[in-house]
Amino acid sequence: MATQSLIPAGDFRTSYAADTTLFPTAGSRYAVWAGLALLCLAPLILDRYWLSLLIQIGYFAVAALGLNILVGFTGQISIGHAAFFGFGAFASAWLSNNLAIPVFFAIPLSGIVTTAVGLVFGLPAARLKGLYLAIATLAAQYILQDFFARANWFTGGVAGTPAEAFSILGFAFDTDQRYFYVVLAYLVLTFVLASNLMHSRDGRALVAVRDHYLSAEMMGINLTRYRTLSFGLSAFFAGVGGALYAHYLQFVSVEGFGILLSIQFLGMIIIGGLGSIMGTLMGTAFMVLVPEAMGWITDAVRGSALDRALALKDNLSFLREMAIGLVIVLFLIFEPDGLAHRWRQIKAYWKLYPFSH
Repeated sequence: MATQSLIPAGDFRTSYAADTTLFPTAGSRYAVWAGLALLCLAPLILDRYWLSLLIQIGYFAVAALGLNILVGFTGQISIGHAAFFGFGAFASAWLSNNLAIPVFFAIPLSGIVTTAVGLVFGLPAARLKGLYLAIATLAAQYILQDFFARANWFTGGVAGTPAEAFSILGFAFDTDQRYFYVVLAYLVLTFVLASNLMHSRDGRALVAVRDHYLSAEMMGINLTRYRTLSFGLSAFFAGVGGALYAHYLQFVSVEGFGILLSIQFLGMIIIGGLGSIMGTLMGTAFMVLVPEAMGWITDAVRGSALDRALALKDNLSFLREMAIGLVIVLFLIFEPDGLAHRWRQIKAYWKLYPFSH
């Protein structure tokens, strides 16, 4: 999780503000602006299938960012993240349907409501660690899942509930081409917010709790407060991501927020890199695209000589599920620091070439 700074020679930091800037070099700042410009052109170039994948990456990345704050930056563990993602989806749908709150305001409000729920579970969990904390978050997953199935007034029960389309002043963002910009705006806003948070005093306190909680406590950091805060922040981002998910599909069902989705969220931050803002986005994109790539491979193999020789037949359809677990295991073995670490090594190689160090 350690970062390697590759500041050009002669570029000195003379103030604290300069040392904590989001863009350490002018090149990185220009690259981000160029990337955003290309993304803004995506609806004009890509078809509905690829836009749908980009939208999925967007709202899953917002939710996974919260989990990375909890797990990667604070050193806690949660295997119930999907439940908070689902609570945000149902909360936003309920606020817009029952209280007639515009979706524009319902999305951030759902994040705040989900934060309150996260704090309720975070207060007792803040005094736990290791396996006990994992079991506590697993309990939160099943408690909220049961609540979704029984609270007909809030979720519609097992039948689910509709969600209104996102709109501003009567202009509806009800197509993939339009809703893409909504998700992109929230993605940029949440990632900038999280990046600034990690450069703040509270962000450094969260990292101190992760690195050595005894030393952090001796320095005056309130462990219970910051562990609880990390659960609240994690729930907020999960709630916002869930709300974006709800208003994209315009329908929310209980079945979509099981333990498998929580494992997928963990896979996103492990593959991307624990304790890395950029790695969250990279890991989410990887986890969304791998099943699609496996789908293309199974379609190509089906009916081929390899299919007949191995007698795969109907078992090909299970390759997509197997691929997710296999990828997580391989990354834990061969690339434990994730894609973000590999990207930093690639940049270091080109910065230092032809020298080895």
